[in-house]
Amino acid sequence: MADEAGTTVLVVDDAAASRYAMGAVLRRAGHRVVPVASAGEALAELDLRLRSGVLPDVALVDVGLPDMSGFELCRRLKAQPPTAALPVVHFSAAAFAPSDRCRGLDAGGEAYLTVPAEPEEIQAVVRAAVRGARMRNGAEALVRRLTLLSETIVDVQAARTLEELAGAAAEGAARLTRSPAAVFVLGEDGDLYSGTSRARARTTLPDASAHDAVARLIRRIPAGAPGEHDTVVPAPLWPTGFFRPGVSEDARLVLAHTEAGAPVCVATPLRGSRTTPPDTAGLVSRLAQATAFAAQPLLLYKVERHVALTLQHSFLPKQAPEFPGLEMAVRYVPASRQTEIGGDFYAAVSTPTGVLTAVGDVAGHSLDAATVMVEIRHALRAYAVENPDPGVLAERLDRMLQHYHPDLTATVCIALVEPGTGRVRVANAGHIPPLIVREAGDAEYVKASGPLLGLGLDRPEPTETVLWPTDRLLMVTDGLIETRGTDLSVSLEHLRTAAAGAPLGTVALCDTLLHCFGRDREDDIALLALRLRLG
Repeated sequence: MADEAGTTVLVVDDAAASRYAMGAVLRRAGHRVVPVASAGEALAELDLRLRSGVLPDVALVDVGLPDMSGFELCRRLKAQPPTAALPVVHFSAAAFAPSDRCRGLDAGGEAYLTVPAEPEEIQAVVRAAVRGARMRNGAEALVRRLTLLSETIVDVQAARTLEELAGAAAEGAARLTRSPAAVFVLGEDGDLYSGTSRARARTTLPDASAHDAVARLIRRIPAGAPGEHDTVVPAPLWPTGFFRPGVSEDARLVLAHTEAGAPVCVATPLRGSRTTPPDTAGLVSRLAQATAFAAQPLLLYKVERHVALTLQHSFLPKQAPEFPGLEMAVRYVPASRQTEIGGDFYAAVSTPTGVLTAVGDVAGHSLDAATVMVEIRHALRAYAVENPDPGVLAERLDRMLQHYHPDLTATVCIALVEPGTGRVRVANAGHIPPLIVREAGDAEYVKASGPLLGLGLDRPEPTETVLWPTDRLLMVTDGLIETRGTDLSVSLEHLRTAAAGAPLGTVALCDTLLHCFGRDREDDIALLALRLRLG
């Protein structure tokens, strides 16, 4: 058969005449022949070919070799991973018992020939051995690639951001195709999220203009079209050096779409695709589909996060309101992790008896948490019109949360500050207590505690303290200091020490704490600092 012709056959025989005769038969059938006279020469020849990466397709091994038996040579070849897949056919001109033939099969040989044999029989046995080996190798390679695909899909599904998803998919595509790869997800808002395989990143750095050019190409694919699309982009239309520095090459794009029609593209160089097995293209298509499926909730969450952040920023202005007799600074920093949406908030309200301040956090990370945050903030302001006492407000907020959101809890610390006297009344519902920072370089927490909002538990009386003109009152959410694996009491002490050493002023205090603790946080951060204004 044509696909078995043209193969390379290693003939191992110590008899020169026999090597010549066997070689002549094989060459007439179109095979390339590599003759050697001993097992040692065979091992040396195979070692040399391993270095070049090209083994023979089959080995015909005489059973009675001078340095070791053909059975032992076969056993050694099958025991070594680099040569284990090489099919071995034993042959002998001597009469052997059936048990000896069984020895060849037990050693790992594919067949046994008794010579002299008809040329057609020799050729048929070689073809069968090569065909069987190719089928086994192809099946094993497919299993390996399916395993790679499965592992990649697990990594893609575990991604928490679109960037992580694209990076995991690109690395998997590179392993499947054995070439550099890049993956792009084009959001409905026009934003491009991309990831590249490590091999590509080592050879050439991602270029923003090149990625923009790719995004324009992707947009030309009809959005919402069913199934995946395998497209070849000619080199003149593809950014030069995208996969390899200074190389202009065609690119193969495999595209799939999310349910909402957002395109997901797996890009590899066409030169690499041509050298991969035919079934690899199908596996890359499955990877593109799985990536599109996993991208759908992340894209929706991206929209949800944008809505939540817009909501939070609209109700949490960057500048604190002005109050007579007080200097105030506020800060709000969203979580650095893109998939987190928190319910942190601050509030400052003028009442007839003083300025009411509050900092709180709704449990959970979702648009619902941000929405409930707005409800609590509005309720706090509304209730304060009737009675601004922190203890009364905490009880009313608790009942409101139980009634409208029985499955949610929240923490809040409420302080009523009288600018004229410095008197402060604090009610705490499961939150970090306020920190009073002294001008002398000391700081202490107000001893105020109480159960979370939403539990309906009895609440202690508010705590009273006095704020001196040189003191600063600091209120924060736990996103500033809470670190996984670190006891909260340790983090609170770090916060107290850092605040005590901060420069004077409310703005400097907030900025110093954000510089010390606010980088790469997994939760939102809200801060409010105030002090009495002299004069």
